[in-house]
Amino acid sequence: MSVTVRVPAKVNVQLAVGGARPDGYHDLANVFLAVGLYDEVTAAPADALTVTCAGPGADQVPLDRTNLAARAAELLAARHGIAPDVHLHIAKDIPVAGGMAGGSADGAGALLACDALWGLGSSRAELLAICAELGSDVPFSLVGGAALGTGRGEHLTELEVGGAFHWVFAMADGGLSTPAVYGEFDRLNEGVAVPEPVASPVGVGAGAPAAGLPFPTPARS
Repeated sequence: MSVTVRVPAKVNVQLAVGGARPDGYHDLANVFLAVGLYDEVTAAPADALTVTCAGPGADQVPLDRTNLAARAAELLAARHGIAPDVHLHIAKDIPVAGGMAGGSADGAGALLACDALWGLGSSRAELLAICAELGSDVPFSLVGGAALGTGRGEHLTELEVGGAFHWVFAMADGGLSTPAVYGEFDRLNEGVAVPEPVASPVGVGAGAPAAGLPFPTPARS
C-alpha cells in the first residue's frame, strides 16, 4: 500500500518584511495564495528512510535527510515513537528555487502521506506544529487556499477570496536561495530602522470564502 498526496505551489500576493530578529528570522506580513501547480509526494513502506525525485529540476533536489520531506517523516515518527521507515517519492512540477514553496510543499505532503500511511490520525494542530518546526512556509503548504502569514509566516489567518485567478509564471534561468535573499535584504537595510510589516487592508478578491482554491489532497493506492 502507498499514499500519494498532491500539494500546491503558492505565490506571495503581498510580502512585507520587517527587520532581522534576534533569532535571525524576520517578522513578515505575507499574503499566501495557493495556485494550480502541484508536486506529488508518495509514501510507501520501506526498510529505511529513502527519498527519490523525478520531474523538472529533480537534479537540484537533495535526496538525503536535509530534504524537507525526509525531515517531515523523521519529526512525525519521533513524535509517535516509531521508526521513520518509509520510501518517499517526489514527482516535481513546482519549480525548484522559484519562490513558490516547492520544498515546503514536499514537506507538508510527506507529513500528510506518512500520517495516513502509518495510521497515526494526527490532529491538524499537531501537524501544523511540526510544519512550523520544518520551516516558515510549510504551515501554509499544509493548509492551502489563501491566508495571511504573520510571525515568520507560520501564524495563519484564512482570507476570503472571490473570482477566478489566471497566472502566467515566467521562470528565470537560475534560482534564488531564500537565506541569500534575506541576507541581501539585511545588507541593504544595515543601519536603517525597518518598520514593522503590515498587510494591506484589501483582501485577495472579495466576497467568497477560500473554498475552491487548491488544498493538499491524499489518495491511497
